[in-house]
Amino acid sequence: MNLLAVKQRFGIVGISPLLDHALNKAIRVAPTDLTVLISGESGVGKEVFSKVIHQLSARKHNPFLAVNCGAIPPGTINSELFGHEKGAFTGANTDRKGYFETANKGTIFLDEISELPLDTQAHLLRVLETGEFIRVGASTVRKTDVRVVAASNVDLMQRVRKGRFREDLYYRLSTVPIHIPPLRERKEDILILFRKFSRDCAERYRADPIKLEPDAEQLIIHYSWPGNVRQLKNVAEQLCVLSDSKYITSEQLISIIPDIRERNIPAIRHNNQDTPHERDILFKLLFDMKNDLDKLKGLIFQLVEDNNLQMPHILPNMSSEKNAQWETMAPEFVSPTSKENPSPLFVYPKTPQQGEIPNTSAEIPPQPSHAVEIGVVDSTLNIEEMEKQLIRKALLKHHGRRREAAKELGISERTLYRKIKQYEM
Repeated sequence: MNLLAVKQRFGIVGISPLLDHALNKAIRVAPTDLTVLISGESGVGKEVFSKVIHQLSARKHNPFLAVNCGAIPPGTINSELFGHEKGAFTGANTDRKGYFETANKGTIFLDEISELPLDTQAHLLRVLETGEFIRVGASTVRKTDVRVVAASNVDLMQRVRKGRFREDLYYRLSTVPIHIPPLRERKEDILILFRKFSRDCAERYRADPIKLEPDAEQLIIHYSWPGNVRQLKNVAEQLCVLSDSKYITSEQLISIIPDIRERNIPAIRHNNQDTPHERDILFKLLFDMKNDLDKLKGLIFQLVEDNNLQMPHILPNMSSEKNAQWETMAPEFVSPTSKENPSPLFVYPKTPQQGEIPNTSAEIPPQPSHAVEIGVVDSTLNIEEMEKQLIRKALLKHHGRRREAAKELGISERTLYRKIKQYEM
């Protein structure tokens, strides 16, 4: 089935390339039995996509159940999903089938999957991997054949980092991830959706469809729409019912959405999402860089001393405080120079004094004009590159054994595995 036919069948309105990409992905994965994870903000239409996947699959004649995991109390969610036996808890007067048993051979849509308790996540992982589950209060293992389509309006990977969502369940759910863009990223669809909602409302209540004045159109196009399509539909229906005129002005929009004139100004985001283990890697890498620079500095001073060279007194492009620090670090290698005509950062062969035996063992050019230039050490300051270097060193040191490498780095093996996958090492 082509894209336009799917949009007409399921009432999906929009011409945005981002929306078309997500819908094409859903159409292609629908005939399979792969688990799908739909991500997107609240109100973008995640349940509509789950119905598209079910109706275009071979399971379309079997049950489709939509379950809001955030609306079920944690104490009863295992019973709701997997069922219970009579007498399993107070009030369990009869045996009861759970959603997974009821939706056998069909599709179950788990909305707000991030709200599942950790123990329920373990049961769900077993169902996804083996199709087996146990009712609450029972000891008999049951089987089910259910396709799972999950959805979340939050970043599940952040929940994984905080220990609130199982990492193995995350990767099992996101076999095929589909991201539905928010309405603010589909500005070309806003006016089309508004006209559709106002026309549907007018037909329902037998009224004239409303239209937007040019200034009102600009307001709704540039509004951020935090509630996405659901919020836009509510605004269109309010205006259709409450407006005395079929032409909507900007003042009428402001009366319904007081903050519609506000603009979202980009702000600096304080990223506090680094885990202590990641900070430890960064600090360890910085300390190793400092040690390497100290060793390099010692090698340079040893080279100057062994080859009877001299260092400039005033270094170019360096403050007086830095020059004083240089003199303190290596006073025996400093020779006076003119401050009016400072020497560049060169090491010149030292001319032997009268009566002094020259050092003939050093292989240096006899001409003072051939100076040996000391280059600046070029080291990357990219944090990701430094992390990759440190992880690579640890893996080479321990011959690819992740457990020993993680211990050497001071991080967990799971964090190391995630970093290896992230950097494609």
